[in-house]
This record gives sequence, structure tokens and C-alpha cells, in this order.
Amino acid sequence: MLTEGQSAQVSRSYSEDDMSVFTALSGSRSESVPEPLIAALFSYLLGVELPGSGTNYLKQDLQFKAAAPLNTLLTAKVTVTELRREKHLVDLWAVCTAPDGTVICDGRSLVKAKDVPGAFGDPT
Repeated sequence: MLTEGQSAQVSRSYSEDDMSVFTALSGSRSESVPEPLIAALFSYLLGVELPGSGTNYLKQDLQFKAAAPLNTLLTAKVTVTELRREKHLVDLWAVCTAPDGTVICDGRSLVKAKDVPGAFGDPT
């Protein structure tokens, strides 16, 4: 059951090999981790961890504040900030940080989830 304040996180680093694959797929070369790869960490969290399976992405608004160096362990975290039970909507705060605490990006995600307590007459 989802609750406000609940969070999930994942950590990953991206190597030169990862960048080679990204470049082959996108045609774009970058000296730092490209924004779509960082945003994908949030997609993973929302679809697999919190809220999890059955989640539909409605909106994501990320502000990128610093470059993410290659071969650096990045930690992406999502935290439930609001549950709108009547519509099965979940607002989350998303943040990605480097080991030294540098905020790589942060912002809001809005998803529709099947497991929102109190939705559609659910008494919980």
C-alpha cells in the first residue's frame, strides 16, 4: 500500500561501454552521462519499485543542474509527496545525486497507479 513519504532508490554508474551503445543508438556523443539515461533510472523506479507494476507515467518535469561524470555511482530516488486517491494519482519528488551530494537533477513525477489506498471507495 502506498503512503506519503514512502521512497525507493537505485544506484548505477555508466561506463565508456555504455556510452558507446548509447552513441550507436542515438547518434549523439557525450562526455558525461546523457540526460535520457539519468531519466531512465526514474522510469525504472516508477515501473518496478514505487509504485511498481501497472504504473502509467503521466508527467515528468526534471531540472538538470550538473553534469553526471562517467564511472560515477549515481543514486536516483523517488519519494511520494501526495496521493490523490479519487483519481489514483501519485505525485513524487525525483532526485539524482552523485556520491559527493551534488544534485544532478531533481523534479516532479506524476503517475497513475492501481494501488492508491482509499481510491474508488476502498476503505483503506
